[in-house]
Amino acid sequence: MFWKRRSVALLAPVLLAGCCCHSPGSHEKRKGDEIVAAGQFFHTGTPVVLWMDPGGYDAYRVERRFVPYDQADYETSRPHLDAPGKPNRYDIRDRSLTPEELERVRGGGWDLPTLQSNVDQFVLHFDVAGLSRTCFKVLQDSRDLSVHFMLDLDGTIYQTLDLKERARHATIANNRSVGIEIANMGSYGAAEKSPLAEWYTKDASGRTIITIPARAGPAPERTPHFAGRPARRELITGEVQGRQLSQYDFTPQQYRALAKLTAALCTIFPRIHCDYPREAEGKLMTHKLPAPQLQEFHGVLGHYHVQTNKVDPGPALQWDYVIGQARRLMHMPPQRTVDGKTATWWPKLKVDN
Repeated sequence: MFWKRRSVALLAPVLLAGCCCHSPGSHEKRKGDEIVAAGQFFHTGTPVVLWMDPGGYDAYRVERRFVPYDQADYETSRPHLDAPGKPNRYDIRDRSLTPEELERVRGGGWDLPTLQSNVDQFVLHFDVAGLSRTCFKVLQDSRDLSVHFMLDLDGTIYQTLDLKERARHATIANNRSVGIEIANMGSYGAAEKSPLAEWYTKDASGRTIITIPARAGPAPERTPHFAGRPARRELITGEVQGRQLSQYDFTPQQYRALAKLTAALCTIFPRIHCDYPREAEGKLMTHKLPAPQLQEFHGVLGHYHVQTNKVDPGPALQWDYVIGQARRLMHMPPQRTVDGKTATWWPKLKVDN
């Protein structure tokens, strides 16, 4: 009996060392770069503010966020919403679930493998709001819509919902996609009324700076004294949906954050292939994907690939940098070139501002 007691005594420290025990009530510190999928935390390598964090934006709430609290409840808000069909701005990803899976997850009980089998697209938007704060105000207080992520001018990512939720951001793609609204004032045709002159000016050296109008409130709060500049100083003109549009580029901070988030999502969700829709010769498709191709596409796409009446994220987005940098972070080879071959170099971010 002595040897048995001695064996247990010797083994006890080993068992305790391997059990990851913490004192009740001890604090588990986060690093500040985590996103949430099916209740689990995943690192991105870039600053993230969750809906549960101070300064976050909570799309689980049913009241308006930017009105006095005594006027924010749902019943008072209904006359101010575009389409107040129901209080929640999100739904269950139910279209590909079996009856048994739906019954299991309807109370929130998603497991990661089930979610991974249902998500295979990452949809990029520009918000035409200029700031993530304004974007959330529009979605939550006016439009009865939602999006999983918002990317502010300074590169801060805000997550508003667990990725298990079906956010309302891209119509027929909602059930299978994750969505992000990138702070940018959008793209416009030559004859269209444009806010770009109000938001973008030149400094004494001729560099383009983002000038946030007073009506939009203070500058992004996460980076004090942040001075936003588009990556390229001149307007970028290109074709989207068969129209010639002009747009100022996104900021370098946004590009770096977007590439890291893309890498994280393509890793968490293996069915999101780290590539964009291409024409037969390999170049970026700049119009809506035909219905059969959209159904079969698994990857990163713009809102304009989903709907003919949308042009975001516009002609300025440097797709090759975002996808190339994400693939590099994932230790994958570079993506295809226009001639269909695999590139031997990583695209660099074009910056001249």
